[in-house]
Amino acid sequence: MASMQTSCSPFTQAVVASMRKLYPEALADKSFDNTGLLLEAPFEPTRRQKNSVLLAIDLTSAVADEAIKRQDSAVVAYHPIIFRGLKSITLDDTQQRSLLRLAQHGISVYSPHTAVDTIPGGMADWLCDVVTGNYQSSKDELKASIKGCSSTLYSAPTYPRSESVPTTGSESTSQQLPHTRSTIHPSPPASIPEGFESAGAGRLVQFNDAQPLTTLIDHIGRGVGLQAGIPIAIPQGRSVDDIRIRTVGMCPGSGSGVLLRGNDIPDLLFTGEMSHHEALAATERGSVVISLAHTNSERGYLRAVMQRKLQDDLSKRWDSDRQAALQATQETAKQGGATPSAFGEEVYKDGSVEVSVSDADRDPYGIMIWRS
Repeated sequence: MASMQTSCSPFTQAVVASMRKLYPEALADKSFDNTGLLLEAPFEPTRRQKNSVLLAIDLTSAVADEAIKRQDSAVVAYHPIIFRGLKSITLDDTQQRSLLRLAQHGISVYSPHTAVDTIPGGMADWLCDVVTGNYQSSKDELKASIKGCSSTLYSAPTYPRSESVPTTGSESTSQQLPHTRSTIHPSPPASIPEGFESAGAGRLVQFNDAQPLTTLIDHIGRGVGLQAGIPIAIPQGRSVDDIRIRTVGMCPGSGSGVLLRGNDIPDLLFTGEMSHHEALAATERGSVVISLAHTNSERGYLRAVMQRKLQDDLSKRWDSDRQAALQATQETAKQGGATPSAFGEEVYKDGSVEVSVSDADRDPYGIMIWRS
């Protein structure tokens, strides 16, 4: 009888270790969040997955299909697909069905969520880079696509897909508008690992000189791929062309709980989601709100930052892990001990590492243009 496997594949273990190094779970907001390894698919040596990882914001059925087709070893899904306790896991529920199918195909799932938001150089800092203009953008991406029209009156919905490549960092560069940035709500000191001292929720950018709101809108449209239009709320009686901004508060996802605390709020609140009443309250206090539809404030980070960071760290880690495993196998063989099967040894001979961003992942809301 074959022995029961009690862990995921060696490559998936390396993926988890790299994610925990880059985005420490201690920095996630455990008061509500559910981060870490959410699905650990048992390792089956006779079934060879590719040494590849698929990055996505949401683990939808389409993303699961994509990972299965690609034969990935792991999916890193920013949002936790398991958020609250489960009383059952059945095929009737679409999310649970995706988990069962992924496990069946040997694909594990890791979720970093708020750990990505809080770290220095994380998602909040990426939004700072977007709004201050620190990115390189393809001119072709600046044109809103209305291809695939289904009638003479409507265009097919379009979905943002940023191809910009910001260079995340704490200091201004020649590409950026001169500014300083700080953490709005620092993480508790006891939870901050060494090297992550400026971690916390939200970022505040203060420009050296007040900037035209139109300039910042242009930066945001280019940076996140929303050239067709940006949802914006401004105080009544004001004109977008006349507003100048000195301070910007940023929080990916649903940011009102971070940005609206306290008596003083920034000139511009830049986030993914804010309710009608919260936006109204902010504009009544004289602030501008840009709310992108939740995941549009998050998805660009995967391609601009996370893909490269994980590729670099994972490549080094996997090379070290497999060299150590192959050396241990050779030492065991010299001493006449049991050696891994041919399938097991083959796992460590594959030095390839691929980190990709999902093509199927997108916000549920697209932009449909009525053509009169």
